[in-house]
Amino acid sequence: MTDDWASTSAADLGRAIEAGKACPVALAESFLAAIPRHPEGARIYARLTERRAMAAAMAARGRARAGLRRGPLDGVPVSVKDLLDTAGTATEAGSALLKGRIPAMDALAITRLERAGCVILGKTHMTELAFSGLGLNPVTATPPCINDTDAVAGGSSSGAAASVAFGLAPFAIGSDTGGSVRVPAAWNDLVGLKTTLGRIPLGGVVPLAPGFDTLGPLTRNTEDAALALAALDEGPAPDLRGATLQGARFAVLETIALDALAPAIAAAFDSALRRFERAGARITRLHAPEVSDAMALSGVLYTAECYGQWREAIEAAPERMFPPVLARFRAGASHAAHAYVRARSELEALRTAYGARVAGFDAVLLPTTASLPPKAAALLADHELFTRENLLALRNTRIGNLMGGAALTLPTGSPSAGVSLMAPPMAEARLLRLGRAAERALG
Repeated sequence: MTDDWASTSAADLGRAIEAGKACPVALAESFLAAIPRHPEGARIYARLTERRAMAAAMAARGRARAGLRRGPLDGVPVSVKDLLDTAGTATEAGSALLKGRIPAMDALAITRLERAGCVILGKTHMTELAFSGLGLNPVTATPPCINDTDAVAGGSSSGAAASVAFGLAPFAIGSDTGGSVRVPAAWNDLVGLKTTLGRIPLGGVVPLAPGFDTLGPLTRNTEDAALALAALDEGPAPDLRGATLQGARFAVLETIALDALAPAIAAAFDSALRRFERAGARITRLHAPEVSDAMALSGVLYTAECYGQWREAIEAAPERMFPPVLARFRAGASHAAHAYVRARSELEALRTAYGARVAGFDAVLLPTTASLPPKAAALLADHELFTRENLLALRNTRIGNLMGGAALTLPTGSPSAGVSLMAPPMAEARLLRLGRAAERALG
């Protein structure tokens, strides 16, 4: 694989195919050959799908030669998180509980990607059953962070982020239940999009918490994120032309989101705000008590739903799980059904109040994470440290899931420090236009 291809955006690869300067078959062969040769390849990919990839690439080559390309990503390779079912290929969701699980049908998202002409390279490693924001997984593999290979990549879409950051896929598809697209995207200096709950169908996706589960892309830039969204959504790609921050109304969320930030994170966020203002944005500071109230409910909502989903499989073989992840699941056993139902009802009321509070703004801003990626060895040696770091890593991103809507993280230029923009439900197109302008302001 050429260095140019390894660092080229998905959109630029698509344009090269359109212009006859790149061949889908050569692209697929190059990425598939590079992955096992890469020193971190085995920590990033759980398994490759060579036959499937080459068949898709050959079909894309034929369409390109005939002038019948399906769209801008036709012939472009992609990696997918190992919780999207792929017919005939194991989908194990990073868990020994699902070892050897081979689905008979593709996830609907896989079908949509291939209908768009995307070439699926393989399945990427992830946190066990997607229930951790750190990306540490001693059961299968722990993908590396691009800024420190001894540090975790963020989770649970850890391998998805690493595949793009290390040049082993042009873009990736992950899932986000409490931050699992945005945390690894931020820690690996990528763009990550959390889509609105229900926008991308989850048929054939191994569930964690269906009331919060979403799919979304991890990419090199906002253009790629827009094209990936269109492929998953089977709708038109958001038009990013002419995007500007001039007159944009931003609210900086001060409730919880700015507490106990790592100094490098705080500095990167402040710098991003200054650059947004220089580009013409108007920034207001905002307190939202609904966020605090929702966070107080999250322990009930998440653990009860996740344990309810996985109790039987977990308790049949708990010894197969990494103890801190097992403990996180089991915390859901202590919540009664009436407490969960009450918490869900309260959350809906809080979402309504929050939506009214932020209705006058184009987006709400916050640091994507409060912390930087910790060392994998330290987390393995100290399970209490794992628990603390996991909660901190997911704290800010979880706000987006609790409040609903869409969220986009952008790299700030400071290693492993992202800035997030949050928008109302189904506002991905507007969010990506703002993200495109913000991306330019950040340089």
